[in-house]
Amino acid sequence: MKVLVTGVAGFIGSNLSRKLIENNIDVIGIDNLSYGVKSQIPSGVKFFQEDIRDKQISGLFDRVDYVFHLAAKNSLIDCENNPAETHDINVNGTKNIFNISINKGVKKVIYAESSAVYEGVEALPSVETTTYPKSIYAKSKMETNTIAQQLFISKGLFATGLRYFNVYGPHQDYRRTIPPVFSAFIIKMLQGERPTIYGDGSKKRDFVYVDDVNDFHLMCMQNKLTDNNIYNIGSGKNYSIKSIYERIKSILNSDIKPIYGENFDFEAQDTLANIDQAKKIGWEPKTSISIGLKKSIDYIKENVI
Repeated sequence: MKVLVTGVAGFIGSNLSRKLIENNIDVIGIDNLSYGVKSQIPSGVKFFQEDIRDKQISGLFDRVDYVFHLAAKNSLIDCENNPAETHDINVNGTKNIFNISINKGVKKVIYAESSAVYEGVEALPSVETTTYPKSIYAKSKMETNTIAQQLFISKGLFATGLRYFNVYGPHQDYRRTIPPVFSAFIIKMLQGERPTIYGDGSKKRDFVYVDDVNDFHLMCMQNKLTDNNIYNIGSGKNYSIKSIYERIKSILNSDIKPIYGENFDFEAQDTLANIDQAKKIGWEPKTSISIGLKKSIDYIKENVI
């Protein structure tokens, strides 16, 4: 089997590629390295530094069975500041990947949507059938869903959309303008610096460990029931940002106090995934927040600090 991963140098892409290689699957990786880090790409990946918007990348899709399309402009702040580029990368880039996959006879594209499409939905937990995107990033991700549906009807594209909630674990991208909360807190506190909580810390997030996410990735290749469906990928539990800080503080035996920064009004106050659809095909997250946090801290100690 041959699989192509876009965004292979990113957090989820690099972890997924490692999992695929462990399962004796040939992996071709694409990344323009604008966000990804080349050193994170696992050995064994046949890597190409290319842009998903470039139509000339079609030759890389020869004899590819499945495509995992994870490349995107995904920093909320960066997307708000540059909506035109966000649309070009996330919408036009995705459409290019879809069309090449159709032309090359790829069996299925598994592509990244986002839990951000639920930003304006007040009822929790979020179900796949009710969306209300508010941010530039979320709207771009919602548009990829529409394109996938249209291309299934017009050209027979088989695709599975994954609405990731807050995925965390090794190789998380701490270099963003505003890094993901786990890596941001852990790195700052290990360095003896004060981490920043945006808002008052009461916002709750559904955190899911990357190994559990990869288990679902493999199921998307193996189970035809996932064809042309959308799935929430979360833990089905949520925790406040302040409580995550307190947990990390306890594990590190730290007395460092946080800095409170300005709240981001375009973000959802709380996120919580209804994962019933994913459970129906036999998936359920296995990694507790305590174990996941410990693994994340150990990785950062050994590989980042």
